[in-house]
Amino acid sequence: MPAQASQNGAVKAGRLRADARDNRERILKAAREAYAAQGIDVPISAIARRAGVGVATLYRRFPTRASLIAEAFAEQFAACAATLDDALADPDPWRGFCSLIEKVAEMQIADRGFTAAFMSRFPSQLDHERVRARAERDIAVLVRRAQQAGRLRPDFDPTDVFLLLRANCALAEEAAPLSYAASRRLVGYLLQAFEAGQAKPLPPPAALGVRQMHESLARGRGM
Repeated sequence: MPAQASQNGAVKAGRLRADARDNRERILKAAREAYAAQGIDVPISAIARRAGVGVATLYRRFPTRASLIAEAFAEQFAACAATLDDALADPDPWRGFCSLIEKVAEMQIADRGFTAAFMSRFPSQLDHERVRARAERDIAVLVRRAQQAGRLRPDFDPTDVFLLLRANCALAEEAAPLSYAASRRLVGYLLQAFEAGQAKPLPPPAALGVRQMHESLARGRGM
């Protein structure tokens, strides 16, 4: 009898673990869908309803809103890092630079929450913070290489990348396929303007980096 009880307990524990895993995956799927459609300001209660779980269950899996956002966008952060790696590995720095801009701009349009999540500050999510710091560093390296190759205009500043992404972010508000077409058009225009050999000098750079974009987005959300 004790052996039977032990076996039943193990089965129940296994079911509980499976249920917990299922709940976690449903919550993440619901969060990704909600953030992609509406941005990261979606209420936790709305995500719980979409996932078919209670708010208490959601908080057991993800104790803070920041932890849910960071986990929901983990794949996008990894994809962004991989895109940077590919750009840096390209033997043609200008081609790598253009590819990076095009791919990240497309990520923004595909997922409305991506930019806000990337720019948000999650002090407890150290991997996320490292991804952001590394992104700024690698973009600066890529810009320098493209300029040394004579393809990127010498007055281009690494912060101009974030200026472009901020402008592109607004296009995500449009419905597809208009948002994709408008984004490709904008990126195409700007990449041509970024090429070396442009006759007219530019005003000084705006120094719009990750921190400034985060603060601007936070003000816009009333945080």
